[in-house]
Amino acid sequence: MPADGGGLVLVLNAGSSSLKFAGFAAMPEGPEPRFGGQVEGIGAAPHLVARNAAGEVLADHRWDGGDAPANHAEALGVIVRGLDQALQGEAILAIGHRVVHGGTDFAAPLRIDDAAMAALDRLVPLAPLHQPHNLVGIRAAAAHFPGVPQVACFDTAFHRTQSWAAETYALPPRFYDQGIRRYGFHGLSYEYISRRIAAEDAALGAGRLVVAHLGNGASLCAIEGGRSRASTMGFTALDGIPMGTRSGQIDPGVVLHMIDALGMTTAEVTRLLYNGSGLKGLSGVSQDVRQIEAAGTEAAGRALEHFAFRVRREIGAMAASIGGIDALVFTAGIGENAHGLRARICAGLEFLGITLDPARNAANAAEISAAGAAVRVLVRRTDEEGMIARHTLDLLRAG
Repeated sequence: MPADGGGLVLVLNAGSSSLKFAGFAAMPEGPEPRFGGQVEGIGAAPHLVARNAAGEVLADHRWDGGDAPANHAEALGVIVRGLDQALQGEAILAIGHRVVHGGTDFAAPLRIDDAAMAALDRLVPLAPLHQPHNLVGIRAAAAHFPGVPQVACFDTAFHRTQSWAAETYALPPRFYDQGIRRYGFHGLSYEYISRRIAAEDAALGAGRLVVAHLGNGASLCAIEGGRSRASTMGFTALDGIPMGTRSGQIDPGVVLHMIDALGMTTAEVTRLLYNGSGLKGLSGVSQDVRQIEAAGTEAAGRALEHFAFRVRREIGAMAASIGGIDALVFTAGIGENAHGLRARICAGLEFLGITLDPARNAANAAEISAAGAAVRVLVRRTDEEGMIARHTLDLLRAG
């Protein structure tokens, strides 16, 4: 491809009922954002929103008739038709995809071909609630854009620098050899934050970071010298801290009790732990922190208290795994915006050198630590789509 720019890199992130998309101009210095958006509610009440790089709305459409996209392929068709009008003949050079699970073999972005798709299909049992939707997005894109290179970027890849001790479970070695180990997720977000911090402050980027990716899916990662050393998510994206609707870490004996004593099926337990627990299950209100805070009920308050306690506990654990902490970074929807919850989380972490400036925290400032605090506390917007675009462009240019 030409090294002097021209053309577009399209990024697709297929979820269970949504398809996020973003377009980046292929510039010599790297991908430059042009537009982004998503079709959500696929199969139920689809809603398309698209914005340009300045945040201005380009499209906002809800379907209420028989022409609504019923699956990811049809949703991509809607996006493609919009692109045809917007691009005015500009070529799509490559398509980058977020793929949740790369297993043990894929620790870097991958050019997708038939053999790669077969390998990714074999990983579906490791992420049955996520991987199939990612692969549907890839197949739909291949049908709409025949011949256009496609690249898989893995959420697990960033964590492959962790040690055996950090990865393994205390099970007989044969299970580790079969792939039952801690993989970690949100890797594209952590990689972006790590690179961004290093670009802002090389010394800090080479130091010890604890990054809290707090959104509907939530986890923490200990990063030392730009490399993942420990993370709260494990074999699946269910482990670790509580999330919007996911339980997070739970005693395995509870699951056995639910099945053996309560008579729940594995499907019922799966739905409970993935979709009926976390902030939503505890609060009885919502997984949205804004709605929980506004509810003002005892259950809502206890949900926030528990979430803050678990995140605070894991900050200490992540710091211990890398021998200390130079900066704590909050990112993702809750991390970037929920200043009240950030204050709850950091209360009691003074022993680590973490102290917030209340005014700066309330303003969602880029740095919210108190003057003179031993540990910097930062708020940074993550950009998984931008990270995917960069990986895709780099792989394309490398041939």
